[in-house]
Amino acid sequence: MKTRIISAILIAIVFIPFLYLGGVPFRVFFTILGLLALYEMIHIKDKKNKIPLLMKLISYAAVTVLCLNNTMLFSSNYIISYQMIAVVIFVFLLPVIFINNNDKYSVMDALYLVGAVMFIGLSFNMIILTRNHDINYLLYLLAISIITDTFALFTGALIGKHKLCPSISPKKTVEGSVGGSLMGTFVGVAFYITVINSSVNIIYIILVTLLLSIIGQCGDLVFSNIKRYFDQKDFGNLIPGHGGILDRLDSIIFIVIAYILLFELI
Repeated sequence: MKTRIISAILIAIVFIPFLYLGGVPFRVFFTILGLLALYEMIHIKDKKNKIPLLMKLISYAAVTVLCLNNTMLFSSNYIISYQMIAVVIFVFLLPVIFINNNDKYSVMDALYLVGAVMFIGLSFNMIILTRNHDINYLLYLLAISIITDTFALFTGALIGKHKLCPSISPKKTVEGSVGGSLMGTFVGVAFYITVINSSVNIIYIILVTLLLSIIGQCGDLVFSNIKRYFDQKDFGNLIPGHGGILDRLDSIIFIVIAYILLFELI
């Protein structure tokens, strides 16, 4: 626990200046995080079946483009072109024909890369665009994620008895999940009505924040399931006590995606 707390403090020290500055520093910082996240997705896949170096390099290039897509515009336009999606699909699926060796690069490998590149690239792009739009909205989403995760851990450790999803994440409990969502919702709503919009319908923002908190926990479970499928404890060891980039950002990624779906409503 001590290592986890120290690492969390160091993460905050590194992250807060980039969050405050926004602009180019934040875009570059989160693009690098996106590339590290993709590395973790590829590395965990390599444990079962290695992906050709050329396809890895193409993956990093694609994620860089996706992360930076439309980020020079300080607007709330969360858009991406179908042409870009089509290019990603083609550049990963067509090499299956030319390599013509399923042991080296199969259709399943190609589909995995399409999914990983699109998921990582678009989700990190959404985080950058949210910061471009308004730092307070990103702080709101971060508050939900961090408080939910923290109090889910503490509540589960103190009173957790009933397993939430034992086949996916044996340590998570129903009590921890409820405690995390209650506190995540309380802090998120308090921040929203204090900093962002004091005239918002309180019932509405409570329901939206609660939904985002629950979705964040679902994101955590989705990533846990990926790790379990590949028989890995963590995505990486970059952050002592936490694991890798995806181990730390799993819930906020899903919260931001859900926020984008609800963007016009809040």
